[in-house]
Amino acid sequence: MFTTLFYIILVIIILDFAFERFLDYLNSTMLSNQLPTELKEIYDQEKYRKSQDYFKDNLKFGYISSSFSLVLILLMLIFGGFSMVNSLAGQVTSQAILTALVFFGILGIAMDILTTPFSLYDTFVIEERYGFNKTTLKLFFTDKVKSWVLGAIIGGGIMALIIWFYLVTGKFFWVLAWGFISIFMIFMTMFYSTLIVPIFNKQTPLEEGDLRRSIEEFCKKVGFRLENVFVIDGSKRSTKSNAYFSGLGKKKRIVLFDTLIEDLSEEEIVAVLAHEIGHYQKKHTRKGMILSIIQTGLTLFILSWFISNPALSAALGVKEPAFHVSLIAFGILYSPISTILGLGLNILSRKNEFEADTFARDHFSGEYLSSALKKLTVKNLGNLKPHPLYVFFHYSHPPLLERLKRLNI
Repeated sequence: MFTTLFYIILVIIILDFAFERFLDYLNSTMLSNQLPTELKEIYDQEKYRKSQDYFKDNLKFGYISSSFSLVLILLMLIFGGFSMVNSLAGQVTSQAILTALVFFGILGIAMDILTTPFSLYDTFVIEERYGFNKTTLKLFFTDKVKSWVLGAIIGGGIMALIIWFYLVTGKFFWVLAWGFISIFMIFMTMFYSTLIVPIFNKQTPLEEGDLRRSIEEFCKKVGFRLENVFVIDGSKRSTKSNAYFSGLGKKKRIVLFDTLIEDLSEEEIVAVLAHEIGHYQKKHTRKGMILSIIQTGLTLFILSWFISNPALSAALGVKEPAFHVSLIAFGILYSPISTILGLGLNILSRKNEFEADTFARDHFSGEYLSSALKKLTVKNLGNLKPHPLYVFFHYSHPPLLERLKRLNI
């Protein structure tokens, strides 16, 4: 049985890699040296050429980095790497929960160290070449250390609790794990901007002035109670612009990147915020949270039926059943189902984006929203003509041209 599972795992990993590269290839077929007619009002010839070069560089880099990751996982599987790491963790401690934490700690740190050169190249070569990078080496490694600490505290804490639930309740652990993770997801949605973001970025209240008054007037007009509008220092890492909405109830807030304020006019910024407020008014945030909770419950329920099967651990070369090893095997075997569920969520997400665009158009201005989207796309060298199949599998937001068409712009 475990031999069969081993080969199934290998097939899933290789097929997934091959399919992703096929999608990349299809996406690359949409490239053109000539500026398409429908893009002339968005890109000039020079900017379009630069966006194509940016796409090509990222595509080549993606081939190399993903191939490296594939080789790593195949070597781990074929030469018993997971078994060796599990044995090493077992030498550190014999306590089940601590063994699991040491096991994932070793894998996580080793993988991060091995892939750091790729992250450095992406940040300091590709992003630097196209004028996006503002990160320093000191900030890069400081962020990495902070991420390690957060991962150890949050990820390690959640993993320890789930394993404890399993040791205490057996296959019914999924009920307690589902309840805890659901509460944690809601908590993080409400407090992410106040607890996690400040570790990496500085957020300051939007100062009094015309922009704040315009935002407050729009919120009052659509009956949206908002007390928190913040500016985040995104420019310390990148010149790319963004804005986002976070939180629930009284904890909701809108966050503007300082680069967004620099790049867009006052009316365009309000239009972008109208889009974000549209998500809240249409209850997209709540619906998304409910769907995520349901998906988590389904995954944990299926996991509970297989986690005790010794064949899972054996498929990765570990003879004695271990929850943490079985979890990795299950994750790989479950990935096709996860992909299908992800497709559904992406379809819903793209639908929600259209609805939020329509809200912004109907309650503020489609013209200003479209001009903001165009400016942000050009500034970020966005790909305006992705292959439809690539969009279907990977895009949570519709391509710009589709959004403009829906806005009748």
